[in-house]
Amino acid sequence: MINDNKFNQDNQQENNQQKIQLDDVPLNKFHIKIAGLTFGAHFIDGYILGMIGIALTLITPEMGLNSLWQGLLGASALIGLFIGSLCLGVISDYVGRQKIFLISFVIITVATALQFFVNDPFQLLVLRILIGFGLGGDYSVGHAILSEFSPRKQRGVLLASFSVVWTFGYVLATFVGLWLNQSFEAAEAWRWMLVSSAPAAALILVFRIGTPESPRWLISKGRVAEAQAIIEKFFGKNVYIKVSNRSSSDKKSNFIQLFSPRYIRRTFFNCVFFACIVMPYFAIYTFLPKILDIMNLSANFTTELLLNCLLIIGAVLGIYLTFKMTRRGFLISAFIILSLLLAGIALLPVDAMPWITILFFAGFTLILSAVSNLVGVFPAESFPTHMRSSGIGLATSFSRLGSAVSTFLLPVAVVSIGMNNTLLCLAAILAFGAIISILYAPETKDKTLHNASNVNDGV
Repeated sequence: MINDNKFNQDNQQENNQQKIQLDDVPLNKFHIKIAGLTFGAHFIDGYILGMIGIALTLITPEMGLNSLWQGLLGASALIGLFIGSLCLGVISDYVGRQKIFLISFVIITVATALQFFVNDPFQLLVLRILIGFGLGGDYSVGHAILSEFSPRKQRGVLLASFSVVWTFGYVLATFVGLWLNQSFEAAEAWRWMLVSSAPAAALILVFRIGTPESPRWLISKGRVAEAQAIIEKFFGKNVYIKVSNRSSSDKKSNFIQLFSPRYIRRTFFNCVFFACIVMPYFAIYTFLPKILDIMNLSANFTTELLLNCLLIIGAVLGIYLTFKMTRRGFLISAFIILSLLLAGIALLPVDAMPWITILFFAGFTLILSAVSNLVGVFPAESFPTHMRSSGIGLATSFSRLGSAVSTFLLPVAVVSIGMNNTLLCLAAILAFGAIISILYAPETKDKTLHNASNVNDGV
């Protein structure tokens, strides 16, 4: 009997020692599945934004589009993304991640398929705003749900991979668009271009059916038993989440809390750093031919292919740097280097040193693509569960507003102050991003998600 009791005690001690937090669970198939389903939205977003530019060259003469309609259709998905990321992000903190995770792709799939049947630009505008609306909501929820399931050791790499997937989608659209343009008459080619992402969206939608709710969100609502049941099903009975002792009033999802004294610095940092990265990105690459012109380069297929390759290499490099460097160190150093490179492009005499200018722009493209990975990392790690989707949604919306403004103002600025001075203004935006990051960027690497989002741990 004594030996039996000792055996039971030893077993009990062993079981207690094996108890691990969800943050420390080894990467498994379930993590990969959730990552794949969330990556899908970014792939389709990149594909859609890459395809519309090609499709518009065919739609414009067929529908007789003027410059206003071209601009509206070109920006329509971004408009929808701005609205969707803000609205659906807030709703997700109230109703849960899983519902929006599914509904967003219902909207994307249906609206994408209906593009094939449009007969006028207004119909196409409405559908593309709906597609952007679904993508925006999926950005907010996808980043939140992946961060809430991911182990802390792999969380940064998984969240940083969003940028790589987006870039692959953007580049693939170029090749698929060219192939479809050669395979169909112009009147049909643009329809197949716009609807070509529908099968991928439908596939993602099917695989999302049955995905579980986030245990962290359930716990934030006091539904601890449901959360533990999901954890046991997908990770084992020895896995748990540390339950916070915060008051129930603090757990309420409230968009206004983002602007409270406790969280305002996190909110300000995520909105500003995100915008400071994407404003030069969208402005420069939307008007790439003009930028290349100051370097005496032509915007042909070969040039675009080389730049697309640099974007992909940079995105992959960003994953490595996210893993090796601190979050703060990576972001601050990238902002400083980018601002110096862009200022150098504007100030160096092209005729005297053309290859230096070209090397500067290649380095700028590489590093900008790499640091863009952090836009998927910081917002997801900076806010607590009860307001995580709202925080991600606000930062995403602010960034899209900033990119729309910079894209709109760039041609105006070029006419008013010249290309070189315009590039200096964009370099100043990057320098401002560096200053804000030095002042407010938190260090979230290797922390549990609870500690990373704790405003009392660092900035």
